[in-house]
Amino acid sequence: MDAAGVVLPGGGSGSGSSTSSRIERNNAVLKDPSWFGQFRNGSNPWMARYVYALIFLSANLLAWAARDYGGSALTEMERLKVCDGKSDCLGAEGVLRVSLGCFVFFILMFLLTVGTSKLQDPRDAWHSGWWSAKIAIWVGVTLLAFLLPSTIVRIYGEIAHFGAGVFLLIQLVSVISFITWINDRCLSEKNAERCHIHVMVVATGSYVISLVGIIMMFIWYTPDPSCLLNIFFITWSLVLLQLMTSVSLHPKDAETCSFFAQINAGFLAPGLMGLYVVFLCCEPAGESCNRKAESSKRTDWLTIISFVIGLLAIVIATFSTGIDSQCFQKSETQGGGGEKEEDEVPYGYGFFHFVFATGAMYFAMLLIGWNTHHAIKKWTIDVGWTSAWVRIVNEWLAVCVYSK
Repeated sequence: MDAAGVVLPGGGSGSGSSTSSRIERNNAVLKDPSWFGQFRNGSNPWMARYVYALIFLSANLLAWAARDYGGSALTEMERLKVCDGKSDCLGAEGVLRVSLGCFVFFILMFLLTVGTSKLQDPRDAWHSGWWSAKIAIWVGVTLLAFLLPSTIVRIYGEIAHFGAGVFLLIQLVSVISFITWINDRCLSEKNAERCHIHVMVVATGSYVISLVGIIMMFIWYTPDPSCLLNIFFITWSLVLLQLMTSVSLHPKDAETCSFFAQINAGFLAPGLMGLYVVFLCCEPAGESCNRKAESSKRTDWLTIISFVIGLLAIVIATFSTGIDSQCFQKSETQGGGGEKEEDEVPYGYGFFHFVFATGAMYFAMLLIGWNTHHAIKKWTIDVGWTSAWVRIVNEWLAVCVYSK
């Protein structure tokens, strides 16, 4: 590890020149967008993001392995007597233990890096380097989680419900902020003429995909009129799509402008929001109302691919949300377009780790179906009525936040 990666608080003489050289090198790295330039410099905040994402992905895979294939190993642990030998419960508890280790690691990183604003801060070196020590800490806290009494793990499981909800709220604000930023950039006087065709193509495509998705949901999840709840969920998604479009196309006036922030926003923003809404409502629950339920009972290549995509989506969502701290800051650099000082960190380290900490709770909830006593089949993720209600409530909340 180079000298820049070992600057610690209270460094001796010469630490000032070492810090200055680290700042200059980091500035050069930040201006180099290539992957080779990112990884060639072993200790920099841009490369650090991918290492943390890799740790998070490893935790996801370990939790999945504990759930689907760790039952026999977990039965050997005397501290899991609360499950009475039930493999399903042991699998869920294994997920929570892996999640707890991941949560503790990232919450420690949050406490150690929150408030870092300058590259010369010694905490920048800790965030961007010292990988051997941090990987050892992650492995250590994960192993420690498997030695804790089941009572503590059950308490963590209850807390994780709220932590996962916090993650969903942060992700929701981030997604809406990103959609609004794209819409504002495309409709600005500078880009309106140049992006006109692109906006129409993307907006039209978004509406077509959203409508096709709603039609397919009616085919897959409402095989007969008795599936009233699924019919309601899907129909209401269509109503919300129409509501967002009506709000966005409403002409501005003094009375409505104070209530609806997205009026006169065109077709692009509601079209992209429609994709997000349909995505959240993509799989209502109830095997009797699911034409794909019969095929989902057997594990085939499509089931495995769907599971892998779902797992990667968790990591990507956590990663993209973690570096989007600006949407939660009231500053002149909204949308990332403002100028930063040369010695300013490129993103909020504390916020980044906090998102990953809540993301650890979120992936645990998805893998156990938001229910510690619910039996989850192998190669499945985010299934069951509890998961369905979480997605639906998140969908409705997204529309409310977007419209305000």
